[in-house]
Amino acid sequence: MAKGITLTPCGLIIERIEPAVDALVIIARPRSDTAACPTCGQQSSSIHSRYQRSLSDLPSQGKLARIKVQARRFHCLLTDWRQRIFVERLDVTATRPFARRTARLEGLVHHLGLALGGRPGQSFARRPLLPVSKDALLRVVRHQVAPSSETPRVVGIDDWAWKRGHRYGTIVCDLERRRIIDILPDRESATVTAWLAEHPSITVIARDRGAGYKQAAAEGLPDAVQVADRWHLMENASAAFLNAGRRQ
Repeated sequence: MAKGITLTPCGLIIERIEPAVDALVIIARPRSDTAACPTCGQQSSSIHSRYQRSLSDLPSQGKLARIKVQARRFHCLLTDWRQRIFVERLDVTATRPFARRTARLEGLVHHLGLALGGRPGQSFARRPLLPVSKDALLRVVRHQVAPSSETPRVVGIDDWAWKRGHRYGTIVCDLERRRIIDILPDRESATVTAWLAEHPSITVIARDRGAGYKQAAAEGLPDAVQVADRWHLMENASAAFLNAGRRQ
């Protein structure tokens, strides 16, 4: 058993290995007999129930690897605490809470996303049998970006649908850090104007060519530079090209 422990991340003990046609399934359990309540920090050995948690891991023997962890729920020993039952947290070197990948696979996915990006990274990941999509690659990279306390300078503003055809809001993104800053409840010019006025650090505003956001930017930050965002430029150019092609 000691020889096989290296197949799993730290803090897990292998119970058995179940070879499948397309994957290697490793049944494991946590090494510790106790767990700390994430709310109060009190250690508990009183088990409430068990459940199975599935984690994707690095490929082995030319096959995909999945670790099925027999995780546990514990009773919190502080009877006056609001949370009576909690789920044990695995070792941080093994995986994050609620994650579906091990930490070592997550690290490899992160570096792959940084090096190649979404679609090229997905294409390359098929060769070493890494189960990851282009969206997952970009999502992992964005999640591991340290939050910045710097004020936004270049933002993008566009509308989006709370309920398509009925209710729309406004989404504001930091284009330098590629992060969502805020979501406004509607797309009214007055709402956007008030939000921009509260963020005087903004110097460039990328928007569509609609009159509403143009007016909001001019009133909220009259000294900011307004530019047409790249998506709408490409969309308009594509539509113009297709129309020209149909006429011919």
